[in-house]
Amino acid sequence: MDRLGWAAGLSFVSFGLHIGIRANQPSIMPALTDYLPPGWKPAESSVVDSLYSLRVGDEAGRQRARQYHLLYIGGERVARSLDLEEVLFTLETYVQLTVAAQAQHRVFVHAGVVGWRGQAIVIPGRSNSGKSTLVAALLRAGATYYSDEYAVLDARGRVYPYPRPLALSESPGEPPTRWPAKALGSRTGVKPLPVGLVVVSKYQPGARWRPRALSPGQALLALLDNAVPARLQPERVLSTLGQVVTRASALKSGRGEAEQIVECLLGRLIA
Repeated sequence: MDRLGWAAGLSFVSFGLHIGIRANQPSIMPALTDYLPPGWKPAESSVVDSLYSLRVGDEAGRQRARQYHLLYIGGERVARSLDLEEVLFTLETYVQLTVAAQAQHRVFVHAGVVGWRGQAIVIPGRSNSGKSTLVAALLRAGATYYSDEYAVLDARGRVYPYPRPLALSESPGEPPTRWPAKALGSRTGVKPLPVGLVVVSKYQPGARWRPRALSPGQALLALLDNAVPARLQPERVLSTLGQVVTRASALKSGRGEAEQIVECLLGRLIA
């Protein structure tokens, strides 16, 4: 790997982790910053906890054939495609997962998050559960944007902004389009909030919204199922999630279109 002709690189810090990215073409480096975790900062040291290597193929094709774009983590290849953007999205996903799994002093839960009346609404769920669509509907109704991918929690159970652009798919099977919160008429949160409501819900075409209250234990299990470092740091994760569920109420139901339940969710939080 070290003999493949790496011409440029960067190292950065995100939530206490030092991560490095190197590439064979210096011209790709400015574009990489759009795929780094929110709040990243350049690192002074070149010593990193995790190293990513991006080999950009020759679009012109030195041998009259396009070359594949390749992505490696350490010595393992994790992406190979003729579509550079596809490889960059893979880079973004892996980097964010690395940070989410190993972050210092924070617990990452797969969830959408908005702020409303000084409290946070947390919507746990993995990709394709409809959480980004529900977050977007809440933003259009006046909520403040925190995240459509991770709820970032401190030891007191407060949630912090992780404001990457929302990834919204316009039709099934199509790659998502990135939307900044301001394009949806919303502001982005800047300070941590206590969690006021946990919403366990997955989009199901034609489903009716019939919410039932969850006990603190049931809410904890729903959050735990989506907590990235649950297996690596179980005691810290359980302690943090316990802080959340002792203060927040929780609901569970299938749902149809997101706009149909926005008023109900916002009405649950009283200033």
